[in-house]
Amino acid sequence: MSFYPSLGYLIFGSRLRRLSEYFLMEVNKVYEQAGIPFDASWFPVFYLLSEQQPMPMIDIAGQLEISHSAVSQMVTSLKKKGLLKTTPCKEDGRRQLVAFSRKGEELLQQIQPVWEAITGAMNALVMENKQSRQVLAAIAQI
Repeated sequence: MSFYPSLGYLIFGSRLRRLSEYFLMEVNKVYEQAGIPFDASWFPVFYLLSEQQPMPMIDIAGQLEISHSAVSQMVTSLKKKGLLKTTPCKEDGRRQLVAFSRKGEELLQQIQPVWEAITGAMNALVMENKQSRQVLAAIAQI
């Protein structure tokens, strides 16, 4: 018996982390092969902003269920790369609204077809294996 399965739930978090890291690495290879300078770790922020912008930083944190500090660090990093811009909220100057810069909008246009391809590939993969269809629901329950 393999080491990991023998540990059962004691190693569950570590196995999920390894799976996540592997998946992100593979997705980054897809972007790299397409010549797109995008990191899979940026996906949640990019996706939210592709649906609605500008968006208050606090709302991004709430929807992603991460700290405001983590969002602030990500936004600052993406601003330095010229992909995002922030402006003070008119109603409350303490709040920052986040939106794509022109460069960010151009990058979004490049990555959206990759998102569609990944979604299609994952849907096909899940359809091949009955148990795979239950993975997202099981993770949500845990």
